[in-house]
Amino acid sequence: MGALTPWVQRLLITNVVVFLITSSSPGLVRELWFYPPTALFRPWTAITYMFLHGGMGHLFFNMLGLFFFGPRLESRLGSRAFLWLYFLSGIGGALFQTVFSTAAPMVGASGAIYGLLAAYAYFWPREKILVMLVLPMEIWLAVTLYVIYSLYAGMGNVGGGIAHFAHLGGAAVGFGFLKWWEWQRGAGKRTFQKQMRPDATPGGFVGDRIALARWKGISVESLHELNREEVQRLVHKADSGGPSSLTISEREFMDRMSAG
Repeated sequence: MGALTPWVQRLLITNVVVFLITSSSPGLVRELWFYPPTALFRPWTAITYMFLHGGMGHLFFNMLGLFFFGPRLESRLGSRAFLWLYFLSGIGGALFQTVFSTAAPMVGASGAIYGLLAAYAYFWPREKILVMLVLPMEIWLAVTLYVIYSLYAGMGNVGGGIAHFAHLGGAAVGFGFLKWWEWQRGAGKRTFQKQMRPDATPGGFVGDRIALARWKGISVESLHELNREEVQRLVHKADSGGPSSLTISEREFMDRMSAG
């Protein structure tokens, strides 16, 4: 467990502060909880309900999940994607509970935390966690069992006033967001590689001439000695055999140098 990342720290503080404020203000809780029959007229509650908790134990276990799984995920995804994961999972939890269960008021960050759990299992499936703070188990198995239990409980087999479908929704939306995030990153990389292929250079001969002129304009004096020698070698190679004689990695290198 490394140091707290910026948004994990902010989320932890915000949840605790909101809990302390709302503990003595039931009226404020009703203004912020997610209640399906009024959700269309109060759409912001799909976010605000995540910062409310039904008691100290509820708050503690949700924040424990955020504390342990959040920092590594924020470091892996970046702060922006991490926040999308967190809030979309929470919103997904509210939607699943609305569609598949009773129209009861909802509070808690459990949907968002289940999204983080699913994401952590996606990236580091073999890492072990302590289930119920006691039983060591690989996280992929733990999340699978949590999902099965939530589905079983959500079908009416277990009571207790817990929004089990919110857990399922958070995990499902969190997993779906990660697949989309990886597809987007892969799509960007594929587009870049396609543009770097000699046979895909916009403008054909004209595009090659423009690229060669840009590479010849690189200020080699400001480069590190090793980069300088490589740029000079590749300029000579492109000048002699044409830009198409460079490999994809060589073209990428020259474009990086010309953009610097």
